[in-house]
Amino acid sequence: QVQLVESGGGSVQTGGSLTLSCVASGRTFSIYGMGWFRQGPGRERELVAAINWSTGRTYHTDSVKGRFTISRDSAKSTGYLQMNNLKPEDTGVYYCAVKSGRGAEYDYWGQGTQVTVAS
Repeated sequence: QVQLVESGGGSVQTGGSLTLSCVASGRTFSIYGMGWFRQGPGRERELVAAINWSTGRTYHTDSVKGRFTISRDSAKSTGYLQMNNLKPEDTGVYYCAVKSGRGAEYDYWGQGTQVTVAS
């Protein structure tokens, strides 16, 4: 079992910045990768960014490239999502999740943190 706790959400104006954190506990040695997902009002949940826990290799969806950066501190079992130049369409509940293998599903999820970007 892996437990995930997110923090760092809030309300900002367009162009503002936020940093989300996701602290993992439990069987953290089993983490292969971490992803940040979001679900906006009336929209499906989407993968925003992902990181390979051991290599640090990252993926960012096109709509956030150049604005968001995923990172991790393995020693602290913590993942981060730095979000700059936020736009109203970034509004939603952000979730972190981890998986135990390359082709595996994300099987542990955090409780979510709300991000609201006002125009």
